[in-house]
Amino acid sequence: MPASSIPAPARRPARELLLDAAARLFYARGVAATGIDTITAEAGVAKKSLYNNFTSKADLVDAYLQARHEEWLGLYRSRLEGAVTPAEQALAVFDAYLDHANAAYQHGFRGCGLLNAAAELPTGDPGRAAVRQHKEEVQDLLARHVTALLPGRESQVPAVAAHLAFLLEGAMARAGLEGGDAPLRQARTIAAQLLDAL
Repeated sequence: MPASSIPAPARRPARELLLDAAARLFYARGVAATGIDTITAEAGVAKKSLYNNFTSKADLVDAYLQARHEEWLGLYRSRLEGAVTPAEQALAVFDAYLDHANAAYQHGFRGCGLLNAAAELPTGDPGRAAVRQHKEEVQDLLARHVTALLPGRESQVPAVAAHLAFLLEGAMARAGLEGGDAPLRQARTIAAQLLDAL
């Protein structure tokens, strides 16, 4: 078949291009510092395409937060596949955070993209509620795995799960400041010791 008759690859939908561009820019520069014009230019689409797919920048931010949540869940589910014991399953949560920290970022690792965005949003913003819901879901996952480790001691589960969640979030904040995964690795080691001692 002559090269001229080979069809060009299909162009990705504008919504997908916009979300990918927003994800890169919001993470690298922040939500407030990233304007619509910058996003559309990065996505290679017309400004009209943004408003055909999102009602506003706030709607795009909400879609970004949801995409980040789903991205993390994918990392967690992947790690969970190889986890056999309840302790390994709890540590899969830490491993998913490590995978997040070691993903390729255009301008380096800056910590949790959800918390970074929430820090910029005003109190009462729906985006902050979405981030809180994500963090609560992470703690609930930890609680589910810890429950299997503590049969007959279910009253201890909330405190242990909260301890692990705070350890994880603190490590993620430090890792973001340091631009590397060392605090997360240390937190995983501490979590493994804590789980072994239960």
